[in-house]
Formats: sequence, C-alpha cells, structure tokens
Amino acid sequence: MTKAIVYTSSTCPYCTMAKDYLQEKGVDVEERNVQTDAAARSELMEKGYTGVPVIVIGDEEIVGFDKAKLEKILDK
Repeated sequence: MTKAIVYTSSTCPYCTMAKDYLQEKGVDVEERNVQTDAAARSELMEKGYTGVPVIVIGDEEIVGFDKAKLEKILDK
C-alpha cells in the first residue's frame, strides 16, 4: 500500500481535501499537524517549507493540493 505523510494545519481546507483525496485513492495517510505538533513544524521547516499542505510520498514532495501531480505519482 502506498503511504503518504501530509503536513497540515487545523484551519487549512486544502489539507482536508488532500487527505480525503489520498484516502479515496487507497493511500495510507499519516497526518502531521504543524499547529499542534512542534516536532512536525520543525520537520517541515527543515525541509524548507512554511506553508501547508505538503505531501510526501516516497522521495516526492508536493507543495499544495496538486491533484494532477498526485495522480502522476500514484499511477507509477
């Protein structure tokens, strides 16, 4: 099964859309909320990102809810 880490915040509608989309595609989603989890916030900043969602699938990192890019990665 494909696994994804999704960095989110509590008030981000695109984060919810991304999680829902991935779950519909049968992806195992691990959510890391940067608003409530200081370690997740640090991880995200170390990767060089300050906004969410950031979706990590394998060695691919997708900033934002980019459905076309996600489909390309999931169809590999």
